[in-house]
Formats: sequence, C-alpha cells, structure tokens
Amino acid sequence: MARAATLPNQSRLPRRSRSAPLRLVFIGWGAINSRVGDLLRERGEPVEIAAIATIDSPEARSQMPEGVEFLASEDQLRGLKPDLVVEAAGRAAILQWGPAALAAAPAVILASTSALADDGVLAKLADLADRHGSRIEIPSGAIGGLDALASAAVLGLDDVVHQIVKPPRAWKATPAERLLDLERMSERAVFFSGTARQAAADYPQNANATVVTALAGIGMDRTRVEMIADPAATMNGHRIAAKGAFGRMEITLENRPLVTNPKSSELTALSLVRLIEHRINLLVI
Repeated sequence: MARAATLPNQSRLPRRSRSAPLRLVFIGWGAINSRVGDLLRERGEPVEIAAIATIDSPEARSQMPEGVEFLASEDQLRGLKPDLVVEAAGRAAILQWGPAALAAAPAVILASTSALADDGVLAKLADLADRHGSRIEIPSGAIGGLDALASAAVLGLDDVVHQIVKPPRAWKATPAERLLDLERMSERAVFFSGTARQAAADYPQNANATVVTALAGIGMDRTRVEMIADPAATMNGHRIAAKGAFGRMEITLENRPLVTNPKSSELTALSLVRLIEHRINLLVI
C-alpha cells in the first residue's frame, strides 16, 4: 500500500552519541504506531523496539515487526526497562497500561488523550509519574501552534474555540451516524457543539486533538469544540482560535489522513516521531 512521503533527512538535528539504541515499547500497533515504526526505520534512527502490546490474535501478531516481543502483561512491561513507552491504542489502553508504563520507563508518550478528560485519570497518572520519577509527554498530534497557545495562557485566555472539519467518511462509526446521513451529504453540517470534555467523551477517536488544545490553553470545560462533516473536504481540518491578554491568534491546518485510517491524520504519526527523536537530539525545538 502506498505511503505518504517520509520526512527528509535534511530535517535532522545534531544527535546525541549513544552506546546503545533507544529502547522503545509500543502500546498499540494500529495505523498510527505502525506508521511511526515505519518512519523510524526509514530514517535509520538508533532505536530498538523491545516489545509491542497489541490485540492477541494471529492476524495482529502477524503485523508486528519480525523478532519483536509480544507484550502480554503489565509485569512483563516492568521487566523490559524501556527508555520510552509510546501509546497509541485508544483510551482503554491508557487505563490498562499507563500505570505499569510509568513504573517501568522514565517517560511515557500518551497519544489517546481523550482518556485524560475522564474524571481523575490525569491526576492519577500524574501522581504515579511523580512517585516513579517518570514523565508524561503529550504529542501535538494532528494540530500545531501549541507553543504559542500555551505561552499565551501564561497571561490568561478569555476564549478558545477548536473546530474540526473532516470528510463524512471520517465520522463513520461515531455518534455522527445517528445525526447525519453520511453517505448522502451534499453540504457541510455542524453536528457537535460543546466542550472539549464532552467531545472527548462522545468522539474519543476524533477528539484527541481537542484535549491537547484544552491542556495547553484554558482547560477541558472552557475550551469550546465544533465538529463538522463536509462532503467537499478532502483532508482533516483543524482551526483553533484564541484570544486573551496577549492578543488574538488563529491556527489553521489541513492534514492528509492516514492511508490506513481516515479518522487519523498523517501529522499525528509525525508528531510521535518528533517526540521520540527528542530523546536523541542535542537540540530540541
């Protein structure tokens, strides 16, 4: 199956000398993490995939890279002593694997950020990270400009709106199917308007980016979200508008969907590659 072009080698920054490759454990080996694995391999990064936790079925196991250990239990994860755990397997995976990952590794990347909107989940994980001397890292995912948004939040923000526009097929297998005839739409329609917390609860696969916006800005309950199905759209669009003491900003992105999953954007996988490479780079932007 055709893949989108990989990141050019010219984008590489000065690297840290390592006597051993960076040991990674992946939680999930679906469209996102498998794409991350492909990119790391194509870029020749000094990493080793120590193990992968995925669905325990012959088909899922056959998709894993040859020679990589199947991760079957939390106890097994603790014994691997990875340098970094990378999760992209859905909100249930964070609840299952998050505590063991924070106990086992100095850093854990959580891509299924919609889980953090659930009451008490973020506080529990933060407490575990503090206890084990680990760190939770949140990728920018399908969006960008979070450095500006988070910086603006230092002085306080009055309003943040995150609008998501995707083709109708990207909203299949979500509550949008009960609200719209996704197969026969002729014009764009706003089918959700609410808070980032509500968006994460109702649309966990599509709303991870809104949780990231909320964490960087004014929180889950003050960040407003609109979701739109647009038959004219060919890419996954995000528009983030914010205003506050700093002034005003508007961030607009149009992302190419992952070939293997139209709900996710190519940029989501690229953001995970970037965070992994932060562990290797001497210069971090």
